[in-house]
Amino acid sequence: MTYNVHSCIGRDSRVAPLRIANIIAQYEPDVVALQELDAGRKRTDKVHQAERIAEHLNMDFHFHPSFQIGEEQFGNAILSRLPMRMVKAGPLPGFPHRRHEKRGALWASISIGDKELQFLTTHLGLHRKERHLQAGALLGPEWAAHSCCASPLVVCGDLNALPLSAVYRRFRSIFRDVQLSHSLAKPRNTYPSIYPLVRIDHIFSSNGVMVRDIQVPRTRMTSTASDHLPLIVEVSI
Repeated sequence: MTYNVHSCIGRDSRVAPLRIANIIAQYEPDVVALQELDAGRKRTDKVHQAERIAEHLNMDFHFHPSFQIGEEQFGNAILSRLPMRMVKAGPLPGFPHRRHEKRGALWASISIGDKELQFLTTHLGLHRKERHLQAGALLGPEWAAHSCCASPLVVCGDLNALPLSAVYRRFRSIFRDVQLSHSLAKPRNTYPSIYPLVRIDHIFSSNGVMVRDIQVPRTRMTSTASDHLPLIVEVSI
């Protein structure tokens, strides 16, 4: 599952990390990428949201703050029921002098039986030029093209990139879009949650990852809990 949780602030203005946790629990994913998590921020009761959600789900987690002001942090996380080893977490390039929000990525190695799945997640910027920089870095030798980041590999997150965009095409030139890899499922939009008009949350996979099923749950709860819908893929390695 990849899911932009909007600091666990729903459309009803409630701050409810356990509501997000209950949505995740309903679909029982083994690995979850979460974007837009708060930790220690006054606006969300100083809760470390990744920790709270992972604890409720009895999952391991790694959190990486994209930016920090004092003790307040904001960033992304990977949660897993399977054995997980964090390989790398760090920043992606951007234009901080233009007051754009800093962005980061996480790379974990997930043990699935005798296999190792390389799992990368990010949340790219809102501006086209910074997305190009960030996509180039993520697809480059320090991340997805690293010698240790071999197939099977999954790259996912909120890319803020439409399927016709140049950034999306860069990912498609290397990986498969899981929503296009399942012949029985029509690609489904993920944003905004109340009436999804666009597809900006993506999961890409390498060879060695077979897509079994796709879900974008649109229920009363998922339409309220965040401004994005979760994207779920069932795969075989």
